[in-house]
Amino acid sequence: MAASTPDTAPAAARVKRDRTHYLYIAVIAAVALGIAVGLIWPDAAVELKPLGTGFVNLIKMMISPIIFCTIVLGIGSVRKAAKVGAVGGIALGYFLVMSLVALAIGLVVGNVLHPGDGLHLTDAIKATGHSQVSPDALPPVDFVLSIIPTTFVSAFTEGQVLQTLLVALLAGFALQAMGSAGQPVLRGIEHIQRLVFRILSMVMWAAPVGAFGAIAAVVGSAGIDALKSLAVLMLGFYVTCFLFVFVVLGALLRIVAGLNVFSLFKYLGREFLLILSTSSSESALPRLIAKMEHLGVSRPVVGITVPTGYSFNLDGTMIYMTMASLYIADALGTPMSVGEQIPLLLFLLLASKGAAGVSGAGLATLAGGLQSHKPALVDGVGLIVGIDRFMSEARALTNFAGNAVATVLVGTWTKEIDTVRVHQVLAGELPFDETTLLDENRSGAAAVPEAQEDGEKELAKA
Repeated sequence: MAASTPDTAPAAARVKRDRTHYLYIAVIAAVALGIAVGLIWPDAAVELKPLGTGFVNLIKMMISPIIFCTIVLGIGSVRKAAKVGAVGGIALGYFLVMSLVALAIGLVVGNVLHPGDGLHLTDAIKATGHSQVSPDALPPVDFVLSIIPTTFVSAFTEGQVLQTLLVALLAGFALQAMGSAGQPVLRGIEHIQRLVFRILSMVMWAAPVGAFGAIAAVVGSAGIDALKSLAVLMLGFYVTCFLFVFVVLGALLRIVAGLNVFSLFKYLGREFLLILSTSSSESALPRLIAKMEHLGVSRPVVGITVPTGYSFNLDGTMIYMTMASLYIADALGTPMSVGEQIPLLLFLLLASKGAAGVSGAGLATLAGGLQSHKPALVDGVGLIVGIDRFMSEARALTNFAGNAVATVLVGTWTKEIDTVRVHQVLAGELPFDETTLLDENRSGAAAVPEAQEDGEKELAKA
């Protein structure tokens, strides 16, 4: 019997890994099938859009409870409240700097390529551009006020990430102040977190259906003609995003954390595939939280950096707005000087925060920002409507990559990361549990650094 035990456990583990492996093979097959259907039967393919929308909505349904549980468990088990404030301050400072870097890179590439030269504007395109101005985008002051939910519960029902973040921070600090009296509540939330992640793992099996519907609708609605007419802009945007991710973020990750960006992205490969198939970085937000904890970054860092980054660290959106603005100005025959470009882009940097969470935020933010700062350019927004969904793929992938790297960097700067575990995970020695999305034998990655600094023990297991 003793000899048979070691053989049985690895076999069970292999079966579990194989099942999730088949799931993502099915996603790849579904993407290929969706592209084929979109090209062969474009009208029918457009009608498949609800499949993709439904899957993304299922994922979004899980975001608020996952953020709440992660932050409350992380902050509630930290003794020093100042540590949480330091994490938030460093994260916001980093987000601002990287947004400016992304804008600057887009500015340089856009001025070199001049992709909008020679295009012609029709009345129909003008009307399309004005229709993209979203009423949901808020000015900066109103955006800050919108972070406060109407009620404690409405933070979970309205799907606003920053509202959930605020409520979770308050709950975490309250439990922290309660001390031992708050331990039963933390144990209860830990049970809820296990339940929520198990539901998420079940929802993920619908990914092939969602990927098929989303890709088919995109290809069917835009087609090849849109790609040909705007190929220069698309190619320039994709190349710029690639350079930003692998040169700028890759260099930062190597210098600060000593990690290879390719190793990190290989670890997050399934999340990138999920984003590519749904054109939504939000579809991978819950899994990014789980995987960053598994990687060895502490719960407070993950819980604060990831949700905040999804609203404030939109590197891909920054590059998109820069290049699209220059493209539109050139297409309208009114190219902007550098002195005109910089104020517009700084305004768009602020405007993007007000559109956080708006559906189609990239295009809506661009149209709304131009309407407020340079109305004459709104006419040209219609020029890029046809390929916006294809560009949203690169936007979403870049935004996700930026937030993954930011989490590791903030964890390194605050010394809230288990570097030994990071190397073990990236080397494949500690595989991620795709069934529970949690480490059942650990109460959280925060335990290691917190125990070293504060002398605290792990949160008691339920």
